[in-house]
Amino acid sequence: MQPLAHQCKQADNAWRVLFLLFLANLFNFFDRAVPSIVMEPIRLEWGLTDFQIGMLGTAFTMVYAIAGIPLGRMADTGSRKKIMGWGLLLWSSLTAVNGAVQGFWGFLLARMGVGIGEASYGPAANSLIGDMFPANRRARAMGIFMLGLPLGLLLAFFTTGAMVEAFDSWRAPFFIAALPGIILALFMFMIREPKRGDAELVVIQVTAVQQPIRKILAIPTMWWLTLAGLCYNFATYANTSFMVPMLQRYFDLELTQAAMSVGVIVGVTGLFALPLGGWIADRLHVRIANGRLLFGGVSLLLTSLCTGIALVAGDIDVVIFVGLFALGWVFAYNFYTCVYTAVQDVVEPRLRATAMALFFAGLYLLGGGLGPVIVGGLSDYFAQQAMLAAGASQISEAFRAIGLHSAMYLVPVAMGLTGVFLLIAISTFKNDAQKMAQSAQQ
Repeated sequence: MQPLAHQCKQADNAWRVLFLLFLANLFNFFDRAVPSIVMEPIRLEWGLTDFQIGMLGTAFTMVYAIAGIPLGRMADTGSRKKIMGWGLLLWSSLTAVNGAVQGFWGFLLARMGVGIGEASYGPAANSLIGDMFPANRRARAMGIFMLGLPLGLLLAFFTTGAMVEAFDSWRAPFFIAALPGIILALFMFMIREPKRGDAELVVIQVTAVQQPIRKILAIPTMWWLTLAGLCYNFATYANTSFMVPMLQRYFDLELTQAAMSVGVIVGVTGLFALPLGGWIADRLHVRIANGRLLFGGVSLLLTSLCTGIALVAGDIDVVIFVGLFALGWVFAYNFYTCVYTAVQDVVEPRLRATAMALFFAGLYLLGGGLGPVIVGGLSDYFAQQAMLAAGASQISEAFRAIGLHSAMYLVPVAMGLTGVFLLIAISTFKNDAQKMAQSAQQ
């Protein structure tokens, strides 16, 4: 076993690679958002229920979570740039297939394939960032990387409606969305990767780790972070899947208006929330051992409060509704800079991609995977109840609006639980971070 001594340093090409990773992340979330934006015309064309709409999101996230575990392990032992490059080619190509299919089941299968491609990206990219940036700069680097999320969503929500109108078809955005990713994949293969553990101020072992999954699961903080992530993804994926349809039904907005409103909620907010949150999280990390998690926990409780008030207010002015939800999402984005970096802090470098894959599995299998289908099922149920209460014999669009609005109360509930679990994680974080530093030197 040959240990290699490293000084705490930043890779020479760190910012160039980070920019490329950011671009890929942007198109990742752009492609992911398009189906939810055009879901109402798809629903009306194919006669779908909200439960079926939820199934589309659930199928994607289930496959994403399951595929992510072996792909994450591959990223810890093989070439991360190749894994990301081929994954980007796969998900971009199958996004185009989504625009060509003629029915629900073909659309579902294509989304599952997109999930496999996208599952290759997150663990490998997070592992690269951990090896390119030292601990005191990771939250800022992660904040820049995760800017791809709001920018991708912003671009999708602000342009997809115009594409549908320009081509008079909900299929056009899928073909357009596929092109940039295919081009970007070619650049991914050219990345010069850093050595694993290059950014650590410890002695790093380069040998393989025995029983890696067991070692990760033995870290108490990982369980609390995963529970927090599960609730967070439940809320965010339910919100992304159904917010555009809800604004169309409940507030009677046109597709473009609804999409741009959601773009403000989940896109514009992240443009300043992520870099600012990353800066605050790094400052708190230097001053307080548990500063990042405290910041994240309080932020998510505020998200729950703002989004809950927006829904309880009922049929208010849509500008006020969007403003309250957007304020909530400003705080929600602190999840990424606080929690993703906390995983890096408690897991040694040789296991980080595997840890992120396991982390994502919990987030997506039991969080993002269940959010859309449960909210969709509840929407159908509440719509049925509204119909019965009115003495009607058929479910109208008005009843569907009431049903979906009622089901969306799960969003603030799940956000509140996220904050609670992050605050609980404070009790184990400091000890686990110290153990990580010690085990990396053994």
